[in-house]
Amino acid sequence: MPAFIEARSLEHVYRLESGQEIAALRGVDLTIDRGEFVALIGANGSGKSTLARHFNALLLPTAGEVRVDGLSTTDPRNLWEVRSRVGMVFQNPENQLVASTVEEDVAFGPENWGLPPAEIRTRVDEALQIVGLEGDRATPPQMLSGGQKQLVAIAGALAGASVSASPARPASIVFDEPTSMLDPRGRRQVMGTIQRLNAEEDLTVVLITQSMDEAAAADRVLVMHAGEIAMHGPPREVFEDDEQLEALGLDVPPVAKIARSLRLRDVPLRPGLLTVEELTDALSSSPSPKAARC
Repeated sequence: MPAFIEARSLEHVYRLESGQEIAALRGVDLTIDRGEFVALIGANGSGKSTLARHFNALLLPTAGEVRVDGLSTTDPRNLWEVRSRVGMVFQNPENQLVASTVEEDVAFGPENWGLPPAEIRTRVDEALQIVGLEGDRATPPQMLSGGQKQLVAIAGALAGASVSASPARPASIVFDEPTSMLDPRGRRQVMGTIQRLNAEEDLTVVLITQSMDEAAAADRVLVMHAGEIAMHGPPREVFEDDEQLEALGLDVPPVAKIARSLRLRDVPLRPGLLTVEELTDALSSSPSPKAARC
């Protein structure tokens, strides 16, 4: 099966009013399969947000090519089809809400497609059920918590796919640091919904994040540096190379850091530990360190 999102020799150059050119992407090659959960991490200015905006044609390549479900993003005839397949949810939920009630906000996208009222109602009902906000349809968005506002934005992306898209909802959503402005409860709400959409609704997820814990939940991690993909692979492999990550200005998940510290104290722990549960299980079955037996 061909990749759902594919970039080949992708370059992007920002041209400032002064005439200065800044190369944000430098020959990026990648593929993302349908139903995959990919995390994009990297220091500020590494190019991860620029890369993600190519996935639904918010940006177009300076050179190279991006294809979404086989459609080239540089062909103007494909613009709406590409955007129907790849939704976007941004960092600040306040900037994504446009209506006076949750229901009206989620309906905004399908209304702009000119869909019949009955289909709009079906899409809104389904999207609100998926994100768990059925009971808040008449609530003004400003009365919701930050996490709930972000869930409204996710519901809007789910409901707003093109009438010609198949299936009706987008096959992918790009999340650009969706939890960075939320409190811990809101982060858990949003991340739980993202993981459930990926696992139960077969949604292809691209998550830009500064949280190594969030990245550890992905199927695959791409590490951006200076406009290039510097590392990639399953989270257990990527986060085990803590020296390279630190050289790129990044940290590792707290559990991985604790496990490394314990290994330096002769506690025999297997590599690739990423969750509290995994670390607890490993410690409960691990023999006492040498120092403790002296």
